[in-house]
Amino acid sequence: MRTGPFLVFLAIPFSTQAQTAEPLAARIQAVMARPEYRHASFGVEVYSLTERKVLYAHNADKLFVPGSVTKLLTEGTALQLLGPEHRFRTRVYRTGPISPAGVLEGDVVLLASGDPNLSNRLRPDGTLAFENVDHSYGQVMEATLVPGDPLQVVRSLAAQVAARGVKKVTGRVLVDVTLFPEGAKEGGTGVVVSPIAVNDNVIDVVVTPGKSPGDTATVEAVPATTYATFESEVKTGPEGGEAEIGFVPAAAPNDTLRVTVRGIVPAGTSARPFPFAVPRPSRFAQAVFVESLRGAGVEVAQAPADAPDWKALARSYVAENQLAEHVSAPLAEAVKVTLKVSQNLHAAMMPYLLGAVLDDAHDEALDKGFARERAFLEKAGLDTTAAAQSDGAGGDACFTPDFLVRFLAFMAEGKDAAAFREALPVLGRDGTLWHTAQGSPAAGKLRAKTGTHAKGDLLNQQYFINGKALAGYLDAKDGARLAVAVLANNVPIGADIKAITRVGDAVAEIAAAAYDAR
Repeated sequence: MRTGPFLVFLAIPFSTQAQTAEPLAARIQAVMARPEYRHASFGVEVYSLTERKVLYAHNADKLFVPGSVTKLLTEGTALQLLGPEHRFRTRVYRTGPISPAGVLEGDVVLLASGDPNLSNRLRPDGTLAFENVDHSYGQVMEATLVPGDPLQVVRSLAAQVAARGVKKVTGRVLVDVTLFPEGAKEGGTGVVVSPIAVNDNVIDVVVTPGKSPGDTATVEAVPATTYATFESEVKTGPEGGEAEIGFVPAAAPNDTLRVTVRGIVPAGTSARPFPFAVPRPSRFAQAVFVESLRGAGVEVAQAPADAPDWKALARSYVAENQLAEHVSAPLAEAVKVTLKVSQNLHAAMMPYLLGAVLDDAHDEALDKGFARERAFLEKAGLDTTAAAQSDGAGGDACFTPDFLVRFLAFMAEGKDAAAFREALPVLGRDGTLWHTAQGSPAAGKLRAKTGTHAKGDLLNQQYFINGKALAGYLDAKDGARLAVAVLANNVPIGADIKAITRVGDAVAEIAAAAYDAR
């Protein structure tokens, strides 16, 4: 919208002919035949994992734009290749000795590990929290921030440094992001991909309307940091209107940013967060780490660091020089967050991480990561000619419904089946499906990843859905376990982007049809 573990590979036989029981076919075809979809294309497959046969298929061998359904492949591959218990270890090293007086004669280096959850999601029990509407989507939906301090991990690392007796750093405070290249933007929300991901590489700007139309709205940065300061030019509009917020960043002294916030928010509404994507995540992380060190009582230099010799510094990354470490929650928890809320940055990072972790690739991490995914899919017996993918989040991908169902069937038989299944949004209950079909008989029974890919149609001054999709598992009323994939492409929806919801409802209706119709 706005826009290394043991592997078990099983051959899942599929029947070659679809069984189209009339009630199921009739229900699905009735949705596809609605007037608003007369120019659209649908691809559908319903497969019984219990009976190992196709129950219904329509255009199942044609390629469709899946949007974020792509994340099924990205995160499922990660679970298989890294394992659900894989953990990221973000460490801090020193490059010189510490004097008896606590003076560190050298640099402090925070070594990025690719942990996507250096944020406030980490809970005391080691699980990760999420909100159904992730803050990264705050520009197009009313998002909610996860409670707590988004800098809790960074502050913990700083506190550990201070606890090692460091009172002053004579050198630089650095953030090493050489694990894989920083700088590409993921296509869904425009957030910059990096091995470091503090607060998902955004600063949440909470906008509160004034008391009356015409008043200037107030803005508050979460987290607050000297790296970026925000000035409000946002006006309070009439009640019942739509919020429109934009950011105009400008360079400020000491490699910081001064950001003007412009737009309008309707009167009478609650404070709402809008994400500002930081242009350089390593610089953002450096700034908040410096501030956290100072907060922990460590004196550090004022000036930002010059470009360092990372290869030379890497010689200091040894156990005796380690000052601090953050160990992430298990990968299964990270996958849960990514799939439940469709977290674009996390999914975009994953192919890079596969290449970096499994092949020790750096500049070529993305290519190596996709080579790993392709090898995994081929070993699983899947036909990769029925798939195309160039990013982890879903901005550039195509799949056939049959390919998606075969992938789901493979994952359902694997050692990580439970972790994968539990990570999916639940119809009418949570994640990106929390508000969909809450009264449906299939609510709570369908676990599936959603996907949306949309753009503007200037000719007709409207929005156009390239892809609206859903794929996952359905526990049918008769006890059968099903895999379903539904993709709708090329749907004009008019001038109101909220109409995307109606298309999503239709896709979910098709997917849920098999709950009590066979």
